[in-house]
Amino acid sequence: MERGKMGKDNKLVKIFHGPQHPGITGNMSVEIDLDGETIVNSETHVGYLHRGFEKLVERRTIPQAFTIVCRICVPEPDPNEENFARGIENLANIEVPVKAKWIRTMVLEMQRLTAQFLWIAGQGGSLGLYINPQWAVADRDLMLDLYEELTGARVYHMYIYPGGVRNDLPVGFLDKLSRLLDYYESRLPEYDRIFFNNAVFKKRAVGIGIVKPETAIKHGVVGPVLRAAGFKHDVRKYAPYEMYSQVEFDIPTQRDSDVYARALVRREEMVQSIRILRQVINKMPKDGPVNVKLKGHRQFLIPRGETWVRTESSRGEFSYFMASDGTEKLRRMQVKGPSMVHAMSLLPEVLKGAQLADVAMIMNSLGTCPPEIER
Repeated sequence: MERGKMGKDNKLVKIFHGPQHPGITGNMSVEIDLDGETIVNSETHVGYLHRGFEKLVERRTIPQAFTIVCRICVPEPDPNEENFARGIENLANIEVPVKAKWIRTMVLEMQRLTAQFLWIAGQGGSLGLYINPQWAVADRDLMLDLYEELTGARVYHMYIYPGGVRNDLPVGFLDKLSRLLDYYESRLPEYDRIFFNNAVFKKRAVGIGIVKPETAIKHGVVGPVLRAAGFKHDVRKYAPYEMYSQVEFDIPTQRDSDVYARALVRREEMVQSIRILRQVINKMPKDGPVNVKLKGHRQFLIPRGETWVRTESSRGEFSYFMASDGTEKLRRMQVKGPSMVHAMSLLPEVLKGAQLADVAMIMNSLGTCPPEIER
């Protein structure tokens, strides 16, 4: 522990918050200077987990690189798969079958729900409300059961592939998904009772971790952090991809832009994801191909060109830049996720003047996935 003088009589105490856990915001460290319990300065440090994804992809053929991108955000891999697939499709002029686009939309919204449940678990844990992770992780597992049936995997699905999806829906899958959505709708009032309307959470979260609208614009924040500041921006609505133009949903916003406002935005987004999934179930084509057969490992050459694609992850706009020189590998791939801005530039500004006890709660409210930073 290091000490530095502050003023005449006081001293700053330097501590390191994390890394203390192998997942989500736990695998980055925040260097904090404290005056008592008040944060005077902070700096985010990364480098505690797998990294260098962009170069790993550039040194592999497309079928090889496909297995890497889902690791860029472990709790939410499918937006990475979709970005990668759509980028390759743009470069190679591949037309994706309609049914595959509906399935992709379904998978992305299923993933959004699992990500929000994991967020509820983490935010509850940051406050010591441990019934939250017990309930939310268990409810998330029910969706992972469906992912396992659909893709053969629970976390890294590797299902959204250039040209479509790897396989069609299992028999009865949509009925199972519909029943799970019924269950989730019945559970949301219970989460209101134990978490969103919890007096302890409201006492701790209201007025804490405020991101002013001008600060949000200055840093280029996205997702629930931006929408909690009153900005109605969502890629699914303003630059629709897959089949989002064929479904109806609202963009939840709040005005207070604190930890509690960001929680309310995420809660309403769960409602909207259920709404989207119900429409997808009703509109899903019964027949038709779900992929376009591609050439093999070394034979699939990507035409020369470049493209930029983006999705709306649960944490906000997530984009890929891809460039090809006409070989079987990408010449350049660049990943831009919400975490670089939210964790590296925004977090130190928001933490200034906050209390030490609120660090984990503020970090989790910003929606950070450190592998996006260490790309």
